[in-house]
Amino acid sequence: MGLFNKKKEDFIKVKVENLIDWNEPNGEGCMVSDKITKEGFKVGYMYREQPLEGWPDSGWRFMAGNEDDEYMNNTNNHHIFAINTICNYDKDIIPYLHSNIGSAYIRVDSNKFEIDDGNKAIFIEKQ
Repeated sequence: MGLFNKKKEDFIKVKVENLIDWNEPNGEGCMVSDKITKEGFKVGYMYREQPLEGWPDSGWRFMAGNEDDEYMNNTNNHHIFAINTICNYDKDIIPYLHSNIGSAYIRVDSNKFEIDDGNKAIFIEKQ
């Protein structure tokens, strides 16, 4: 139960190609909302926090932008993936991946992100 009660076949199948070279010291893990990996939304909001110690964590967190607190507080609604895998779900994130810890971006149109200054709405779109 708990973290492991979701079936892998629930995830949208994507062909995973090597799109990035990730050589940052803490690893390439990232937290991703199921809205992206199971429901087919593009990344709408992405931010990078201090990586978790002792885990292969890049610090990146990816959401569609239409999740509420209740959704995100349920650990069954997000999973850990390799960043390269998420690049294969949504290539638009690639130019931003080497941003500093503390960076946050929102999607402003079908294929563009801007720094999140709190003044714009997230452009939410399915793949």
